[in-house]
Amino acid sequence: MQTIQEDIKNGTFRTIYLLFGEEEYLKRQYRDKLVRALVPGGDAMNCARFQGKEAQIPALIDLAETLPFFADYRVIVAEETGFFKNASGQLADYVPDIPSTTVFIFVEKEVDKRGKLYKAVKDHGRAVEFGLPDERMLTRWALGILKRENKKISEPVMRLFLDKAGFSMENMEQELEKLICYVGEREIVTREDVEAICTEQTENRVFEMIHRMAEKRQKEALGLYYDLLALKEPPLRILYLIGRQFNTLLQVKSLAAQGMDNNAIASRAGLRSFTIRRYRAEAEKFSIDQILQALGDCVQAEEDVKTGKMEDRLALELLLVKYSG
Repeated sequence: MQTIQEDIKNGTFRTIYLLFGEEEYLKRQYRDKLVRALVPGGDAMNCARFQGKEAQIPALIDLAETLPFFADYRVIVAEETGFFKNASGQLADYVPDIPSTTVFIFVEKEVDKRGKLYKAVKDHGRAVEFGLPDERMLTRWALGILKRENKKISEPVMRLFLDKAGFSMENMEQELEKLICYVGEREIVTREDVEAICTEQTENRVFEMIHRMAEKRQKEALGLYYDLLALKEPPLRILYLIGRQFNTLLQVKSLAAQGMDNNAIASRAGLRSFTIRRYRAEAEKFSIDQILQALGDCVQAEEDVKTGKMEDRLALELLLVKYSG
């Protein structure tokens, strides 16, 4: 990321950039920073965008050979093309010959770092990976936003904010904006402010629902379920999220049983490392057989709803009652 910032600051751009990885928010941010720097003022004539299969290599090369119209650069933005998971030899061979007046910006989620195209970009351009940020990075980023607005927040209140806002940077930015407006002229952000204004994410509520189910606190589990219904969450989506949470608990419990540490479990399960402790604690409340049974019941409930055997709300209520009773 620092290399892109330096290119923008110095006005010296490479002919090809690859922004890849799991963190969608940061990829979009740096894509837009590059576009604004290369084609200021929203110059649509010299900026072409392609998505998925719209991007065809011969057409991209033809466009790259076209000189910009009364501008320094022609910018070609191509997203989720899949080129970096395949051979893409024609484009890889073209990379060293890209005209100095053309800049490619590729935005991809997955790449094959052994591939010829990826190696060509590394040799002749910039390949920047945007991995999921850890808790320290998210905290530092959120503190930076609050500091610009002359706001202060304690560590416990920041942790509460992260628990409520989730770990999507895009959602966190929206919640921070709401929080700053709510606090107004006051300098200190309090626990009461976070509780009053920040919307708890559905996934967090479902996790808490499973926690209440494990502790046989049926009334509270059903209360969380009814809260989600009041927020217009479809019952089948809630059922899907419950199943996904149980599947995550199964992965975490199985990997922990193999002696893996939290970082290894996070990597294998596709989770942020600082969430593993919470998942491990929750997984201890269930046996492997109980989790497998719960997953089977989720599948059966979905089938009963989709085949018309049972109404969706009732199917989900019966599932919650069974595991919280």
